[in-house]
Amino acid sequence: MPTETIAATDLKQLAADVLARALKAGATDAEAVVYEGDEFATSVRLGQVETLKESGSRAVGLRVFIGHQTASTSSSDFAPESIDRLVSGAVTLARITSEDPFAGLPDPADFGQHDVAAQHLYFDDVNQQPPTDRIRIAREVEAAAMAFDTRIQNSGGGDFDTATSHKIMMNSRGFTGEYRRSYCGFSAQPIAHDTDGKMQRNYWYSAARTTRLLEDPIAIGQEAARRTLRRLGARRVKTQQAPVVFSAEIARGLIGNIFEAANGDAIYRHATFFDNMLGERVAGENITVIDDGTLVFDRDGIAYGGYGTSPFDGEGLPTRRTVLVEKGILKNYVMNTYTARKLGLASTGNASRSLASNPGIGAGNFFLQPGTLTPEQIIGDVKSGLYVTETMGFGVNLVTGDYSQGAAGLWIENGELAYPVEEITIAGNLKTMYQNISAIGNDLVFRSAAAAPTLRIEGMTIAGAS
Repeated sequence: MPTETIAATDLKQLAADVLARALKAGATDAEAVVYEGDEFATSVRLGQVETLKESGSRAVGLRVFIGHQTASTSSSDFAPESIDRLVSGAVTLARITSEDPFAGLPDPADFGQHDVAAQHLYFDDVNQQPPTDRIRIAREVEAAAMAFDTRIQNSGGGDFDTATSHKIMMNSRGFTGEYRRSYCGFSAQPIAHDTDGKMQRNYWYSAARTTRLLEDPIAIGQEAARRTLRRLGARRVKTQQAPVVFSAEIARGLIGNIFEAANGDAIYRHATFFDNMLGERVAGENITVIDDGTLVFDRDGIAYGGYGTSPFDGEGLPTRRTVLVEKGILKNYVMNTYTARKLGLASTGNASRSLASNPGIGAGNFFLQPGTLTPEQIIGDVKSGLYVTETMGFGVNLVTGDYSQGAAGLWIENGELAYPVEEITIAGNLKTMYQNISAIGNDLVFRSAAAAPTLRIEGMTIAGAS
């Protein structure tokens, strides 16, 4: 069962107490983060409940500075003696670390203001929904997939998940902030059998911040079935160069490499093909890529924050909208305070951290600006090529831009999806791939913090049968 919820005032007091103890113990600056969350997950298979989990967690993280020496610790135990160990451990570690002239909290003037209520990140109904309703939906989505076609004779299951969290951040430079988040979602993973006995599986899902925006379980189950059935009879194709159309689900990963290439940490280490490219062309004129930690959407009259939306980043700085690439020109890096200092620039509000670590760099809502073509139009212009619906493995070298991924999808003949293909590899170099994006779809949908519409790249290498 979830841990007993602690009142927000008590969590704030805990953060304040941790800070005060750290400063008394010798820290010249300190930052405390208190986290509390609840999770629920159930899965059914062939109509029977297989797992049912309900859990709660809470933890406190502390980052201390002694001049330019720093250390971080965390604890899930809020007992006074555990907090004492947390503080003494952090200060002791900081005293024995090397000095780093770029280490330190942001300047007080940079914290600014934030409006949590305007971002609509939390909805009570996620926790209020009875477990019986969640199990029913998991059953419904699986049953809809199973009933769609007689070739679907098995299932990886249906599931339903919820999560809520409460985060409080406080530091010795006067910043205090907090926000809550909620999430709920369900999916189905049907398994289809081909005439030769081979099996294929796929999935589809719905996710939202509030149960009121979840899609129809029957529609989601049927879509999962369609995506599974279209993989039956998959074959290999000959090695060749051809246009490759990336479905929206796969395109977001391809565009996500732009974020990693523009990561300030990679820039100052000279470990990216975007090194020394600020203000230079890195993609075609049709490419504009944005990171926005402030996005709020409206559907059916309900306002809700994006999955990457938050009022402040992992250091307390306000999140913001940053254009990384504008009409093909690299306009900005993404940075936290540390990397910005190293580069002689200002943080873009992209600090991201776990409770027991120094801040890294993370995205808000990261996306490729959509075009005007439908996915059908993009595919319709291809005489012979590949529509990618799945990639496997990790095959991106950010230093050189080399790209190589295992892939599966559908072969395109004369503008139509002809037959499924698998056991192939798609390859190229991101430096030229981003220049060769010839078509961008109008189907931008945020199903996660990263999103991209369907897109087409000319002249990629497809490695298959000899």
